[in-house]
Amino acid sequence: MNPVTVPRPQTHVEIPRVAGLELPPLGNLQLFPRVPRRVHLLGAGGAGVSGAARLLVEHGHAVSGHDRAHSDHVDLLRTLGVDVEVDPTNARAVPLDAELVVRSAAIPVDDPRLVAVASRGVQVLKYAELLGRIAPEKRTLAVAGTHGKTTTTWLLFHALAALTRAEPALARPGALVGGICRRLNQNATSAGVDGWFAVEACEYDRSFHQLSPFGAAITNVEADHLDYYGSLEAIQAAFAQFADKLLPEGLLVVGKDVPRSVETAARCRVWRFGRDVHATWRAERQGRFTFDVAGPGFAVEGVELSIPGAFNVENASLALALAIGTAAAAPTGRAALDLARAARAAADGIAGYAGAKRRFETWFTLGGTTVVHDYAHHPTEVRVTLEAARRALPGRPLHVLFQPHQHSRTARFFDEFVEALRFADRVVIADVYGARNHIDGEHTAGSNELAHALVAAKVNAVWGGGLSGSVKRFVEALPDDCAALVMGAGDVEECKDELQAELAVRRAGARGSRR
Repeated sequence: MNPVTVPRPQTHVEIPRVAGLELPPLGNLQLFPRVPRRVHLLGAGGAGVSGAARLLVEHGHAVSGHDRAHSDHVDLLRTLGVDVEVDPTNARAVPLDAELVVRSAAIPVDDPRLVAVASRGVQVLKYAELLGRIAPEKRTLAVAGTHGKTTTTWLLFHALAALTRAEPALARPGALVGGICRRLNQNATSAGVDGWFAVEACEYDRSFHQLSPFGAAITNVEADHLDYYGSLEAIQAAFAQFADKLLPEGLLVVGKDVPRSVETAARCRVWRFGRDVHATWRAERQGRFTFDVAGPGFAVEGVELSIPGAFNVENASLALALAIGTAAAAPTGRAALDLARAARAAADGIAGYAGAKRRFETWFTLGGTTVVHDYAHHPTEVRVTLEAARRALPGRPLHVLFQPHQHSRTARFFDEFVEALRFADRVVIADVYGARNHIDGEHTAGSNELAHALVAAKVNAVWGGGLSGSVKRFVEALPDDCAALVMGAGDVEECKDELQAELAVRRAGARGSRR
């Protein structure tokens, strides 16, 4: 299909004019040349699929979709005019006029709807394959890694946006990220012509192999998704193959613990945190750090983070280095930058990043109890999130409501989860959220087992059962002036309103009993 210039759809929602993120308008965009005009999405409310849907709409494609459950992503798509049906039975057939069907990783290949459209000759792509078709050649900057992808990708986008404001010769950047930026209230935006495109590159199902980015950051490489890979060695090999796919004229920035085998697989320049890129801490305030960053040809002092967590110093340094290093490379069509000016601008952009939804997101404070939600679902993420909570909310008892994500992950990292959760003063374990039950296999473990193991490790822990029951068990023993941390990558985010209501009722009852 030849590119066609189309008017921007009337349903298009421009990036809000947030202080520090004023970007030039997109103007009229072309249809993606490798994507038919009419697209239907299965799993439309998924973090990645919903972002791709926004980009498709902004480029003039006609989009519809289906998801089993309601979510913020579904709401955002509906504001764009996308017809998204929410039906847990998966009963609705794919529209007859669909020219392409895209499925999320949660949709099995034998789904009856996919079988039906295949019999009609309609092409079906996985989300990762679609991403490979819409990510612009020579302008894609990908962020991969076991942990920190979402935060680092948004930090990169904010750095690029600030560079655009400082250097008018640079085109407007775009992004597609697996989490909603709180300040923008969206998880994707299109790049202008010749603008950089920051994308979160997931290793699951080797999805990131669909990309051939100009530049990339790899935050870390650990054992995860073992239901798919089987071993850490296979995961490391997959990251090495991803590194090999970078363009030779590009740049790879890696975290300090990324295996050497991944670095040596790249055909382009490689900057390693701790060797080529250095960060020096200057100050900490409630878990938020100020630091200096220096790298090949640049140095910037007083980089401030608006998000908590010592681990985010490295994430921000990688994002800053990738933004400066790729912009300075000045591929065809871009002007070279003054590195000192670019570094200061990118640092100021990073300081303006206020976080993503479900990433250490403060839900509410009621009385003396502050409730924070985080997407952590791997033992390493659980541990560093608890450490961040201790720093951000010092001196308060730390109570955790944790929803494990996938039975297989819970089984494979059982001992590691027990060790990580020991950082909490009290833990309520909700039932496991089975995101991909069709591939969970025989390696399974339940929440009851995890709770018993925590008790055996001298942790104040209890199994709460279903999500609603877990909320009640969680609230009934929350002391005043505590930190309440809700963690998990499943539907635990849906308990926010119920949790707030239960806590309000309990506090009202306590006040009444004191009269």
